[in-house]
Amino acid sequence: MLKRPEASEYNSYYEMYISKVPDGDYETFLRRQLEEITGFFSGLTEEQGLARYAPGKWSLKELLGHMTDTERVMSYRMLRVARGDTTKLPGFDQDIFIENGSFDHVPLADLIADFQAVRQATFTLLTTIGVSAWPRVGNASTYDITARALAYVIAGHAEHHLGIARERYV
Repeated sequence: MLKRPEASEYNSYYEMYISKVPDGDYETFLRRQLEEITGFFSGLTEEQGLARYAPGKWSLKELLGHMTDTERVMSYRMLRVARGDTTKLPGFDQDIFIENGSFDHVPLADLIADFQAVRQATFTLLTTIGVSAWPRVGNASTYDITARALAYVIAGHAEHHLGIARERYV
């Protein structure tokens, strides 16, 4: 079972995500979360997928696209760190990703399938990371972070945005 990262394993910014992951079996949480995210977005119509809770905010389709893109990026970072690559990894601009993602023009079912595929790739990646690799430290967005902390950021980031979707959109 993957142990919760210590505060020294990541920049304090990530606490907002890591704190959203409950104690217990990490992989079980990720699987339950996948079902919740799939269920939530599957229950929307295309019109609801275009909803924005305020002017200038992302649509629900864009929110799901952001969740997917961020999991891709964080999984890649986790792979690099877990494998012992100490190359400093750059940040990414989420707004440019949204602007160039064309998510509002993609059918909701395809966006859901993409999230599911990325999450499945995360599950597969997790099986290839050994116990000794989790505490390895890398650098992403100018901050040191462990592979373990990145795993928790993946789950916590998705949980954060699922909460926003539930509270502000529907």
